[in-house]
Amino acid sequence: MDPKQIIREYYRPGTKLYDIFMAHAENVTKKSIDIALRIPHLNPDTSFIEEAAMLHDIGIFMTNSPSIHCMGEHPYVCHGILGRELLDSLKFPCHALVCERHTGAGITRENIMKNSLPLPCRDMVPVTVEEEIICFSDKFYSKNPDWTGGEKSISRIMDEMLKLDISHYERFAGWVKKFLI
Repeated sequence: MDPKQIIREYYRPGTKLYDIFMAHAENVTKKSIDIALRIPHLNPDTSFIEEAAMLHDIGIFMTNSPSIHCMGEHPYVCHGILGRELLDSLKFPCHALVCERHTGAGITRENIMKNSLPLPCRDMVPVTVEEEIICFSDKFYSKNPDWTGGEKSISRIMDEMLKLDISHYERFAGWVKKFLI
């Protein structure tokens, strides 16, 4: 599998969207690999992480998110399931699950019902260590082209997760302990 070839099928090189997507994907991939190398006792599959981290946001182009140059029709919160559908259609089911499960710190069925989210009513929370690493790493980098702060601090991310829901905050806090301490 060549993630960059898949990306080029849906994102045109030289466009602002491509540049935003690639900068984010490359940052998340690098951080994910760095974390994986620090936790050899958990036996993470670094080859899979490298591929899946590059593709975790593949569905954003189908969302209506003009601030990051996405002109699709779906709400941004749907980018994970859209990415899953796309990668499932390409016969990459494990990579597809990373797409579905990386939003926030994973979205639960309860989150979906409580907030009336336009998502299938099921748990979409990272299950494998590889999914957890990618989801965790994703939170450190914004796709907003106006963000100039580089990598976000853990305290900033914790504040963002708490605003989403206590369950997001608790999962992320568990990953901080698991991956950074």
